[in-house]
Amino acid sequence: MELELRHLQAVCRIAEAGSLAGAARVLGVSQPALSAQLRRIERVAGGALFTRTPRGVLPTPLGEFVLSKAHRVLGEMEALAAGARATTATGPLRLGSIVLVMLGALVQELDELLPGRHATVDSEDSVTALTRLLGSGHYDAILYGEVNDHRTPLPAGVTARTLVAGEPFWIALSARHRLADQERVELGELADEQWMAMTSQDDGGPEALHTACAGAGFAPSLRYRIGDTALNRRLIAAGRAVAVFQPTAPATAGVVLRPLAGDPIRGRLTLAWQRRAVPAEQAGALYRAAARAYVAGLENNPRYGVWWKEHP
Repeated sequence: MELELRHLQAVCRIAEAGSLAGAARVLGVSQPALSAQLRRIERVAGGALFTRTPRGVLPTPLGEFVLSKAHRVLGEMEALAAGARATTATGPLRLGSIVLVMLGALVQELDELLPGRHATVDSEDSVTALTRLLGSGHYDAILYGEVNDHRTPLPAGVTARTLVAGEPFWIALSARHRLADQERVELGELADEQWMAMTSQDDGGPEALHTACAGAGFAPSLRYRIGDTALNRRLIAAGRAVAVFQPTAPATAGVVLRPLAGDPIRGRLTLAWQRRAVPAEQAGALYRAAARAYVAGLENNPRYGVWWKEHP
């Protein structure tokens, strides 16, 4: 076996995440698969690259050496890819995004507002992965969300523009829930509920949820963490869980969305792009497409449409 770029990337992700589980989530693989890959890499390297501690994994001296070389090689490959893209802005515009309600409408808007440049759209579960892939040249632009005060560092050569500065997360309840008829729900009234955990772990959402619940006097019982949105909504409709959703989420039979008193959890949507890959004119069209796609989602929730008009 010879070391490949994907092996170097795996070693770097493990070091950055501080755990195999965290790195596996970012890489989109299972933890056992990543563990097996690490063992193969260590056989080629000639020794252990990480040592396990109660707080995660730390690089060994050999691991530090391999990481230093890996960062240099990956940096050179990123520069090569960015330089190649800089020679033309007529190829496909590669957009990466976390899973957002607006993605479907965004694809349509991109076709209309960027007719001269075919756009591809991929989704990721991790904001950290998105920004890293933007820096490496895998994506030309990314659309991502962060919660409350969380800020994700962006790579060099990137311009970012806020799309929505303070989107309030609403609570999703079964239509048969005792609070379903209330205009606004007090978070403390949900202390005894089973909660659907946020699927993204690196956008500040989990911390914001715990902080908001602590302020209301309880710790949420996080029973489910499921990436399948259709299954999430079935569990909520059945009264098995509650969850915070984007207020533009499409209507689902048996599920109602209600604002939380005081809007304790707010999202911020941001569009970022590599200046070398996306000329200013195309960046403006990309932003307009994203804005129009978001506004189109207001039709999914008339109550939120009223809120939006009151908070321009």
